[in-house]
Amino acid sequence: MKKKFKIYVDCANCAAKMEDAAKKVDGVIDAKVTFMTQKMMVEAEDARMDEVLENVQKACKKVEPDCEFYL
Repeated sequence: MKKKFKIYVDCANCAAKMEDAAKKVDGVIDAKVTFMTQKMMVEAEDARMDEVLENVQKACKKVEPDCEFYL
């Protein structure tokens, strides 16, 4: 299952770091952060999606504490 949602991130470099951090989260099949559109896509198994999204948010907040997620 792929989930797309709006995020707020300050710069393209931070978006790239957040994407790398998200891809390392257990259960993530793929992740993409697009700075220009301020969107994030996370792909994971349907059964684990809620858990995976929570862990992705935690990982991204470690990289960029000011980022905001709009699920």
